[in-house]
Amino acid sequence: METITFVTGNINKLNEVKAILIGETGRGLNIVNKKLDLPELQGEPEFVAREKCRLASIEVEGPVLSEDTSLCFNALGGLPGVYIKWFVAKIGLTGLNNLLEAYEDKSAYVQCIFAYSPGPNAQPILFVGRCNGTIIKQRGENGFGFDAIFLPDGETETFAELPSSRKNIISHRAIALQKVKEFLHNMNKK
Repeated sequence: METITFVTGNINKLNEVKAILIGETGRGLNIVNKKLDLPELQGEPEFVAREKCRLASIEVEGPVLSEDTSLCFNALGGLPGVYIKWFVAKIGLTGLNNLLEAYEDKSAYVQCIFAYSPGPNAQPILFVGRCNGTIIKQRGENGFGFDAIFLPDGETETFAELPSSRKNIISHRAIALQKVKEFLHNMNKK
């Protein structure tokens, strides 16, 4: 059974990754997590994701999966983007709503980039998932991060209101992880 280290200290992310990648069957894949103190990189999402995975693979010395999520407000040209974790920590969900107060456009998208590396010195492979939606006032008790203010297009409930069974099908993370799942399945066939 192949073991892949998912680089996160966030148990909620770990649970979502396991639910989507492994599901009920366990399919010959073992996902463990490890929180690493990696540098906070700056730049475009693809660069941040690739470099984070590369550094993690050196530290873990084996197969790693890393993830980087961006929340991008269209009215702000894509900000806060990859810095969303810090925005949530510093200004909270109300502060994020306040950033858009002066703008009519409340549209946004969430982008998740998973990066996989089989080990040190291997070029990480990127898997991108994107979900469009709208930023609204906080609703819902489930989820984490900014889930309570993100209303996905075509839905009537925020990520924090949706049951995990639905969120794990339509979310940015789910879309990216389906690509990871397909890649790993095809890699194991070889």
